[in-house]
Amino acid sequence: MTHNSAHVIKNDPWFGSYASRAEDMRASEIRALFAVASRPEVVSLAGGMPYLEYLPFDELADLIAKMLRDQGTHAWQYGSAQGDPHLRERILDIVRLENITDAQADDVVITNGSQNGLDLITRLMCDPGDVIIAEDPNYVGALGVFKSFQTEVINAHMDADGLIPESFEEAIQGAIAQGKRVKFLYTVPNFHNPAGVTMSVERRPRILEIARKYHVLVVEDNPYGLLSFENKTYPALRSMDSDNVVYLSSFSKIIAPGMRVAWMIAPPGIRQKLVLANESSILSPSNMSQMTISTYLDNFDWKKQIEEYRSMYKSRCEAMDSALRTYMPYCSWNKPKGGFYIWLKIPEGLNAKSMLPRAITARVAYVSGTAFYDTDEGTDHMRLSFCYPTEERITEGIRRLSTVVDDELATVNLFGTARSASGSTHDGSGSASNRTHDATNNPTQG
Repeated sequence: MTHNSAHVIKNDPWFGSYASRAEDMRASEIRALFAVASRPEVVSLAGGMPYLEYLPFDELADLIAKMLRDQGTHAWQYGSAQGDPHLRERILDIVRLENITDAQADDVVITNGSQNGLDLITRLMCDPGDVIIAEDPNYVGALGVFKSFQTEVINAHMDADGLIPESFEEAIQGAIAQGKRVKFLYTVPNFHNPAGVTMSVERRPRILEIARKYHVLVVEDNPYGLLSFENKTYPALRSMDSDNVVYLSSFSKIIAPGMRVAWMIAPPGIRQKLVLANESSILSPSNMSQMTISTYLDNFDWKKQIEEYRSMYKSRCEAMDSALRTYMPYCSWNKPKGGFYIWLKIPEGLNAKSMLPRAITARVAYVSGTAFYDTDEGTDHMRLSFCYPTEERITEGIRRLSTVVDDELATVNLFGTARSASGSTHDGSGSASNRTHDATNNPTQG
């Protein structure tokens, strides 16, 4: 086993005992930012935390107290590995908003957040060395799961209309030509994290057609699907193909992440295996969390709550877009149609990862694009989150960020090189100018 010293605690007595798959475990750049980004003087444009102040906490507290008085022994007891039957029925009401009308409660598996679901489906489907096709860039949480199972992730490109079908098929063909097994496509079709783009309705059947052609499962991760700024929802891939799609979604973005309640909808054979995998992993999802979510859904107008979230996040997105136009017009980005994020391309020669310490000093935080790649790519992008800060804080955060970027641009213009994280100048290796992706495959162009 080869050890990467950057990930090793000094004098760890178990250094030589870890499984080889532990070698690829690494701290998320986003989680590492939380401590500093949570300081009140820092405007955090980093974490994708939903804004929870609109939730009816006082009323919920009374209802949860009543639920515990009436059903406390059940709420605090072990439960089913598949999840609470009543909550699974309520989930069917939610997914109907995305045209999933043929699912039954028995098709649903409750998980401890979508991260747990990603872990289950990868553990179920992949052996070490198997290939997963994923979008470029990729959700950092998924990358961590895929690496932990020693899979190979092959990227397929996106543009402003989401995953490009031709790139998806080329990725499959390239892997097959090398004798590799492609197990599934992992896609975030709506308001992508981090790219912000949405797969066009016209492309969705073509993506499914290609997947079927090569017997590749589609894992559809859709936590943001109900957070459209256009007061409409896009048809889930699962609504178009019930036999070849495993659908994941979550209450984290539409209610609260602290509950750690998400769900999967899967074909019968896969669903049966997922339940067994869930049981072997966690025994059962939390009854208390599931019953709390059910109490909310049963007693409040959750559709109206989602509409309020849509309106709020749309206003915050507008504030970020306006601030970027005012303070950073030399950058490029696509204005998202929903979700939490803007994927910002910075000027050539700058390095988002190297700039981050100086941004923190300027009291603003973002996530470097490098967090969303398993390579040295992404230095020319940063992910900006508009979900949590107020509109005023967003505007101030972009203003602060612009001073850092302006200073870096001045350094490049003066010396022809950007500064490293330590403050010294460097040759910009790995920057935008060294990427080979065609601009037409870049979702931030235009």
